[in-house]
Amino acid sequence: MKHVVVIAPAKVNLALDVTGKREDGYHLIETVFQTISIYDKITIDLTEEKGIKLSSDAHWLPCNEKNLAYKAARAFTEKTGFGEGIAIYIKKRIPSQAGMGGGSSDAAAVLSGMNALSGNMLSSSELVSIGASLGADVPFFIYGGTAYAEGIGEKLEILPSLRGLCIVSAKGKGGISTPEAYRRIDALIDPVHPDTQALRQAIKSGDNPNNLWRYCGNIFEAVTELEDVTDIKKIMIKNGADFTCMSGSGSSVFGIFRHYDMARKCRSVLSRKYPFAALCTTTGKNRLYK
Repeated sequence: MKHVVVIAPAKVNLALDVTGKREDGYHLIETVFQTISIYDKITIDLTEEKGIKLSSDAHWLPCNEKNLAYKAARAFTEKTGFGEGIAIYIKKRIPSQAGMGGGSSDAAAVLSGMNALSGNMLSSSELVSIGASLGADVPFFIYGGTAYAEGIGEKLEILPSLRGLCIVSAKGKGGISTPEAYRRIDALIDPVHPDTQALRQAIKSGDNPNNLWRYCGNIFEAVTELEDVTDIKKIMIKNGADFTCMSGSGSSVFGIFRHYDMARKCRSVLSRKYPFAALCTTTGKNRLYK
């Protein structure tokens, strides 16, 4: 095999909490991740020319050593001694500064794709270990689907799938700096925490998805000052969303709908006002496209 195409899905956080901070400065989290059917497409080709080449259709994406996908390719070669030249092309569809994990998902897709091209030199746990060295969300994207994570994101528990739920995701023009968001979290006094553990147990017990939303939430909403976030949530609720929440540290918002027609109407309303609005579904474990 000399060519592989990997789907790199976006994610939402059904619940996200910050529970502490390590001595090295990394924050401890508890979260329930869920992949959705918005995705980047990663094409990896083996080349005769040695080294790593990265390109993309997104003009704003750095295609150099700063890109997590590039770092993932380099980490894989350092771990395995894989000596083939590789060319990576990212067809970008996940918006930036959205809290949807685009960079982390791309990195995980590169790790999975290179592993396939190498004849599966590494186990999933070894890929997760490499991913953890790159970023907190990368280990989850090795698997996708529905998962609980804690620590700095590297401690994963795969949960029963919540695939097929109807989602609208939207983002305004503004972005949120993740480091700044964490600094604001550190300054909070007696914040309201989502009940992440209750959500985890409810999913494990097979509770009806319509009963899950009472446990969902995102602590980062307490430190977000973007008016777009508040406005998007109001539009979603007005148009029939059962639940709305910001994803990650922001600034995208997702709404969960029981009825497809309501979700489609909501997406139409949002698309007339905001640069990104998409109708999608929750997805199961990742699939490799060859």
